[in-house]
Amino acid sequence: MAAARPTPVSIDDLAAPLYPDEVAPIREAMAEMGAAVSIEPDFLMAAAVEQAGFDDFGDMGFRERLDVLCEAFAKDVTLSASGRAAVFVQLTELLRNRLMINDVLRRHPEIDDLEVKAPIIICGLPRTGTTHLHNLLSADPSLRSLPYWESVQPVLPEGAPDERVAATQAALDVVNTALPYFKRMHEMSPDEVHEEINLLAMEVSSMFFETMAPMPTWRDYYRSTDQTPAYEYLKRVLKVLQFLRGGDRWVLKSPQHLEQFGPLSTVFPDATFVVTHRDPVSVTKSLTTMMTYLARLNLEPVEPEIVGRYWADRLETMLRACVRDRDLLPADRSIDVRFDEFMADDVAMVERIYAIAGQPFTPDVNEAMDAFMATHPRGRHGGVVYNLSEFGLDEAERRQALQFYVDRFNLELE
Repeated sequence: MAAARPTPVSIDDLAAPLYPDEVAPIREAMAEMGAAVSIEPDFLMAAAVEQAGFDDFGDMGFRERLDVLCEAFAKDVTLSASGRAAVFVQLTELLRNRLMINDVLRRHPEIDDLEVKAPIIICGLPRTGTTHLHNLLSADPSLRSLPYWESVQPVLPEGAPDERVAATQAALDVVNTALPYFKRMHEMSPDEVHEEINLLAMEVSSMFFETMAPMPTWRDYYRSTDQTPAYEYLKRVLKVLQFLRGGDRWVLKSPQHLEQFGPLSTVFPDATFVVTHRDPVSVTKSLTTMMTYLARLNLEPVEPEIVGRYWADRLETMLRACVRDRDLLPADRSIDVRFDEFMADDVAMVERIYAIAGQPFTPDVNEAMDAFMATHPRGRHGGVVYNLSEFGLDEAERRQALQFYVDRFNLELE
């Protein structure tokens, strides 16, 4: 008999976060660090060079974008003392990874001759089934996916012991302690598959940075800039990872892709595209809650109406881009996956995707997916109660504003 799922919870401290006692020493240490660091391009780059041990960043076009990003943090965001440290660590980590990727490319120029062949790319907002679908496809041993630890640190320094899994677990332990309800919304572990948005962020050209804090300055710059070069950089990084750890056919996934169909299909012309859809009001409820809950890691104060409205608007702009550009994806190598149909028979949907992608769906593949689901039952950590009014949003207004998307994809309302 399956274990009973925990009762759904209401998060009642979104505006005035409360932390478990054991988090206090960590926050104090991070606050001390935050007082000693700077979110300025030169400071960040120097710290990354010190960590990596070399100073060749490759194409320096990213510097302009780093300038804009740092300006956005200064102009748009009120970071807490510990949040300042967290942002510093994240940005220097991305720049360090860029240095190390470039060093591998310098030492092994033959990597550029590799091919990224016919990836399967999942494009969809959070809360639309993308994570479950990504996990199912990645259970297939014949497909190459990106485990979370590899997305955090793609390249290991030469001669260094490989402690990446343990380090990633330690970082997740801190997050899960500080945010005990986060795993109810998005469970993460070092070995489970992750989005490639961290790899895109190494080019300093991604909506990844918006997840750190609402930043209109960065959002507007990012959305006005052609992202094709960033996807070309992503493709190059994937080649590095193929060279280092093997793999033939990638399974990729990111919400960002939903508004980048043009660059995505240009850079990966032989890809199969899987576009997931769900009642957008349901998605808005859960996404605004999750992003506001996460905001306590970096912001002080946390203002639910500001964070919630930012993400409600961001979701709408992404859905409008999806509707506008959906026909840019090749009709014979793309599929729309509606949430209700996927949940009704997830494996049958995977079979449909495999048929379009020309990927063999064998009994062994089916068995691997069944094994994953047996050890990762959906909702095993319990759910969260969502309420748009906490963010100053009106459900009827959102329903009307997002009807264009419901009509375009004939979605079932929840």
